[in-house]
Amino acid sequence: MVSIKDVARRAGVSPSTVSHVINRTRYVRPETKQKVREAIDHLGFQPSTLARALKMNRSNNIGMLVSSSTNPFFAEVVRGVEEGCYQHNYSLILCNSGNEIERQLSYLNTLVRKRIDALVVMTNRSEPRFNEALQQLKNLPKVVLDSAPQTNACTLQDDSELGAKLAVDFLLQQDLQRIACLTGPEGHPRSNERYRGYREAMTTAGQEIDPNLYASETLSVAGGYRAMQAILLRFAPPHHPQAVFAFNDLMAIGAYRAINEAGLEIPKDISVIGYDDIEYASYMSPLLTTIRQPSFDLGMSAAQTLINQLDNKQEMPPIIKLVPELVIRQSVKL
Repeated sequence: MVSIKDVARRAGVSPSTVSHVINRTRYVRPETKQKVREAIDHLGFQPSTLARALKMNRSNNIGMLVSSSTNPFFAEVVRGVEEGCYQHNYSLILCNSGNEIERQLSYLNTLVRKRIDALVVMTNRSEPRFNEALQQLKNLPKVVLDSAPQTNACTLQDDSELGAKLAVDFLLQQDLQRIACLTGPEGHPRSNERYRGYREAMTTAGQEIDPNLYASETLSVAGGYRAMQAILLRFAPPHHPQAVFAFNDLMAIGAYRAINEAGLEIPKDISVIGYDDIEYASYMSPLLTTIRQPSFDLGMSAAQTLINQLDNKQEMPPIIKLVPELVIRQSVKL
């Protein structure tokens, strides 16, 4: 078995220098680093993860708590976190906690007992007890996604208010003025931001905000179906809304069904725009116009932010916002 001493002899340096290159524990000149890396590649040396972890008092594990890894948007974020961990020789421990507070607390305790080096939290529901438990972990680097800002943590999110403005402004530019709004549950932080963006865009354009064009539901296919049904029942044909802004693509999928069941066509009778740009959006009929939230990039950025803090002692900012993008397809009448 190739040892660190073998690498040192091949590179013409001391074993401690090889250790510093592998563990990034001290500055090493670039030309010396190159010699060490070439020796590692030539000899096929594999550092002992366990030995490195014990020496550095690290587990090289990052924990992640997620509400639902089956949600396509959440799944893409998880994939980004996992890729970021893999690229830097960290492992990801994923816990799917749903929105159950006791399960969240149980998994959090489990991850702490496993001596994770950092934590990613992605939950669409903020519970005071869970937030308090997070705040007690003062020395554990944390990134929070899809949530309100937390103390002692970096909050990483898209600019949801801007994304909503992009959606509503685009609809208004097509002379679509009666715009329905399918929102998530009351108190959901991203839904609140998107609703603010919706209201601001409508108000700036001088459009009346009709409360009958608003429906709050779960951010799911079933929730979008129920919300769209409720809005359509409030209006006798042909006084239905001209367009619908669904606060995520899953709700837009549910809205499609409700609109079709009402005998209406998309986009001839009602235009639909979603949010997230999950994979299904580009396979729907008609193809869904939506706001692309950079889900994979959110996950990669979360991992990179934590690893930069762990390996390079880079201070984490309180909030990082990524910019959303309008994706025009076929579901809006042009």
